[in-house]
Order: sequence, then structure tokens, then C-alpha cells
Amino acid sequence: MESDPLFSDDQLPLPAREVMPGVVHLPGWLSHDQQRFLVRRFEQWGADPQGIPPHHPEVFGHPMSVRLTSLGWHWDNDRYTRTAEEFGGAQALPIPDWMIRLGRRAMAEAFAPEVARSWPERMGAAERAEWAASYTPDVALVNYYAPHASMGMHQDKVERCDMPIVSLSIGDTAVFRAGNTVSATQPYTDVLLASGDLIVFGGPSRFMFHGVPKILPGTGPTEVGVQRGRFNLTLRQTGLK
Repeated sequence: MESDPLFSDDQLPLPAREVMPGVVHLPGWLSHDQQRFLVRRFEQWGADPQGIPPHHPEVFGHPMSVRLTSLGWHWDNDRYTRTAEEFGGAQALPIPDWMIRLGRRAMAEAFAPEVARSWPERMGAAERAEWAASYTPDVALVNYYAPHASMGMHQDKVERCDMPIVSLSIGDTAVFRAGNTVSATQPYTDVLLASGDLIVFGGPSRFMFHGVPKILPGTGPTEVGVQRGRFNLTLRQTGLK
């Protein structure tokens, strides 16, 4: 089993803010060492002949500008599948245990009572901790944004589970647009996600429209291993068997 020494430290400073009920942004959540660790794993997963290669998925017949690979499940437009028929029936690599623990830690820190004051409003500290510890993501989507890539407004609603989505950014800063649950138009709030940032959204915002209208080229720290563009890792609990 792969060790996880970089994710065992509980001493990270986490300045955080609640963007809206259910949406929490923790800037600088990952250290540079942790970011480098993840970038190396991204490269290994993308090159592994047993997994699903990075590709541009098609949405409504048009290829996305973002390159994607996944762990746990294969994301195919509006569904999850165990195999990727377009790649000869390749199967997604499994999610490592350290990544599940990383997701649980993100949940616990994002939704701590002193950070997330609006939601979940009916949970005490002990109940929140137990809820966060139950988080078991079974799919991880790894997106690579080239400097001029973007992602349109959309809802993450393929899952049969309403547990929050955990999202990490590495590389160039992205404009993350957090919208509403009714339409892809305003009102929305733009959040700058820099390298190492964590954003988590759930509860009343779990099925909000959201997107990445712009990447800010040349803003990422080159020492984390991303020379240009941005990697984004999102963890989800699908509710599928």
C-alpha cells in the first residue's frame, strides 16, 4: 500500500471563508510538498497503461477544452461506467486509501463550526466530525486546464448521493464561478482559486451551477511541478454500487 507521509500533518494553517451556505473556501490548504506529491501522482495515473488515459470528453457532441482522467469510475458525459469502451474497455484505477483520508480531512476542516456557520446549521461539533468521517469518495476526477481552457456552467448531478464535493487546485489561478441551483445565469459569485486551495460545496449548494470561465496564465508557483496551466482534483461520493 502506498504511504502517505505528506498528508499526516495536522498543523496546516487554514484561513477560511464561507462563500455562501454550503460553500467553503480554504486558501493555501495544501503545502508545496503536498502539491508536488499530487502532481507526480497525476502524471503516473495519466501514463499508467492499465488506467484510462487523459482525454477530452465530449459533451453534447463537442469535445471539452479540459483533459480528464478518473479514478474509481469512468465519467462519460452524463453517467459513470466501470469501463471506458472508447479505450478498449479500460478500467479506472482504484482510489488510494490516502486520498479518501484526504477527503475526510477536507470535509472536517471545511465544515468545522467556526468556519461553516450557515450550514450544516443543525449539527453540533461532534455530529459534524462523525459526518465528515463517514465521507467515502469513490470517484476522483483529475482535470487538466491548459492556460486558455475553461469549463462552462453546469451541475454535478450524476451522483445518487448528496454528500459534498471536495475540489483541490494546483498550478495557475482559476476563476471559479459559484452559482445558484436554478439556472446557469446570475446570481453567482466568482472565487479565485490559487495553487493549493481547497473549495468544498454541499448542502443547499451541492447541486449549484458552477464553472471555470477563465484561467490566469503564469500565476502558478512553478516549484509545485506544473509549468503551465492548472490541475484540478475533485472527489465525489456517487452512491453507486
